[in-house]
Amino acid sequence: MLLGVCGSKCAGKSTVAQYLVEHHGFQRLHLSVPRVSNGTAPASEPAEESVSSDSLQNDGFANQLAVRGKASPPAHSFTSATDLLDFVTKYWRSRWVTTDIHDEAVLDVLSRRPFFILVSVDAPIVIRWRRYQARNSNSSHSSSSSSPASSSSPPTASSLEEFIAESDDHLYSGASGVLPLISRATVRLLNTSSSLAHLYATLGKLDLTNPERLRPSWDNYFMSLASLAAQRSNCMKRAVGCVLVGRERRVISTGYNGTPRGIRNCGEGGCARCNAGMGSGAALATCLCLHAEENALLEAGRERIRDGSVLYCNTCPLPHLLHQDRPGGHQRGCLQSGLQHGRGRPPRSSGALVLSSGSSRL
Repeated sequence: MLLGVCGSKCAGKSTVAQYLVEHHGFQRLHLSVPRVSNGTAPASEPAEESVSSDSLQNDGFANQLAVRGKASPPAHSFTSATDLLDFVTKYWRSRWVTTDIHDEAVLDVLSRRPFFILVSVDAPIVIRWRRYQARNSNSSHSSSSSSPASSSSPPTASSLEEFIAESDDHLYSGASGVLPLISRATVRLLNTSSSLAHLYATLGKLDLTNPERLRPSWDNYFMSLASLAAQRSNCMKRAVGCVLVGRERRVISTGYNGTPRGIRNCGEGGCARCNAGMGSGAALATCLCLHAEENALLEAGRERIRDGSVLYCNTCPLPHLLHQDRPGGHQRGCLQSGLQHGRGRPPRSSGALVLSSGSSRL
């Protein structure tokens, strides 16, 4: 597994990486900053931040995290994203993390592998400013105890306005802005806390090492297919998709809601009831649209539905539809979200709809 961490200035990228190293056995990977035409590195963030600068949650954690950063030398450093990817590919079963995703070109290279996940970290500007101040205060203290020759450091923002300007350049710069990277992140973390323990607890709940993040479970896979089928819906009020799967995990049929074949699409005025904007549950007898689960069952037919079939629907299927066209035996229905029936009534909660030959229950 390879996790890439990107985000705004002083949002906590290195803290997230350090958490993965300390609590989940990840190893850090370092990628050299690319050079621009004049031979200098883009001024997006100070070089020392790749170790510990944005890991400062507040003044109370400054010294603790600074020591952690110094104890993590770049054991695995690479000059190009291709070299880094080739290395990780050989050892992809191990756990790796990098915060050195400088631009979309690097991201495009890493995204070739299915074991790569991009995580973005962000925080409110005032909180990031306080972390920036704490980091610089700690850096100044460290520099004062070293020799003058070795204490050179890049210029720092002296006011909140200057920091905002640097932050905006880091996000929106046409050459090195990270906003395009953040928009492509699979997991997005908002790090609003000044407590390191709170951040670690939040990361624990995210469960970044869950194998299903790389390869979904069968239920999640088929539910994604149901959501994809819903995009073909022609009903102008609700998009619903359904997938009927056999016990050997083979798709039997798919369906989506809308008017029957040969009738003008609902979104084009084919169903007068839907286009009149009637409330949920009103005048259902006049609705021409077929339900997604109904279409899936009609498409499959009795002869193709066997004992152990599973119905996946992105909205709670109606029990009376599941009673029809169903042979004896047992099926299971998986749903993604509830459906509100009538005004003032709470929606059905998500869950599994278990069907038998004589009854159905949630």
